[in-house]
Amino acid sequence: MAPPLLEQPDDWTEPGAHPVVDGVYRIPLTLPLDGLAAVNVYLIEDDDGLVLIDSGWAGPDTEKALTEAVQSLGHRLDDIGQIIVTHAHWDHYTQALALRESIGSRVRIGWEERHTIEGFDLEDGVWPRQVELLRECGAPELAAHIAAVPVEQSDRDMPFGPPDEWLRDGERIDLAHRRLDIRATPGHTRGHVVVGDPTDGLLFSGDHVLPHITPSLGFERSPERYPLRSYLASLRLTRQLPDALLLPAHGPVTRSVHTRVDQLIAHHEERLDEVLRQVAAGADTAHAVAGALPWTRRRSGLDELPPVHRMTAVLEIDAHLDVLAQLGAVRAQRVDGVRRFTSAA
Repeated sequence: MAPPLLEQPDDWTEPGAHPVVDGVYRIPLTLPLDGLAAVNVYLIEDDDGLVLIDSGWAGPDTEKALTEAVQSLGHRLDDIGQIIVTHAHWDHYTQALALRESIGSRVRIGWEERHTIEGFDLEDGVWPRQVELLRECGAPELAAHIAAVPVEQSDRDMPFGPPDEWLRDGERIDLAHRRLDIRATPGHTRGHVVVGDPTDGLLFSGDHVLPHITPSLGFERSPERYPLRSYLASLRLTRQLPDALLLPAHGPVTRSVHTRVDQLIAHHEERLDEVLRQVAAGADTAHAVAGALPWTRRRSGLDELPPVHRMTAVLEIDAHLDVLAQLGAVRAQRVDGVRRFTSAA
């Protein structure tokens, strides 16, 4: 059973250091993004120094907000001895690297993130692999649009590179008064990890399990080929763990990981059924299926989404089609470089 949750503000993005349980604080940091207001990072007080889980988007505003939150608890920023990062997206990883440079914090991240981290080269463009996949999904115009996305100077200046230590699935980190269990949960990214605290019944879930958002799949520089297969397996693994308080990267802390995991599994089952119906009706590419389905809570059409969101939508449908092919519900063949699908019924 998950422990009692300390009172949280009505607005989860409210600045400050909000206690979750004794010695663990949620610190929301604002993001320079449209549609995603903030990222939660979590501070753990420990006799051997502060531990930060995720870090925010590198920049002066992030460092100022984090410094003020830490100081409000009677600590200094340079008391942060180690930073455990759930995955390499910039809103989780880049401030960790900036803090390593400025105060010497030790940075740790999942081993499978090495594909994106070690292969990072903006000379290839912003989303090089996604451009290739979009063409295979029957979306050449969208692929051309994504290929033309400019690399901004701010992108080039963002701290990025390898951590001090790679984390492995099943690894245990012993602190003075608690332990942290690392579990690999690929899907959102191929090297995503969650961090369990069995002492207090907590799961720091990163972007693997979010209370109000269905996480994107394979949204990284070097995605794996079958992200939905991995994500569903990761959800099942998470469901097998003891229930815990859900400490997500985006959204409020909630009382049950299991409840939200069940909802996410049901969502993808419903989505698989929707995709299968569209193939049966004649939509034969991931782009065609995505164009026939509603998106976001607003039930928007695909063409109403911003280009990067259209990209993630099409690639998500491609991942669902892969699972349906694996199950034998659809047949796939490559025609002139495009994957085309027909119903197996």
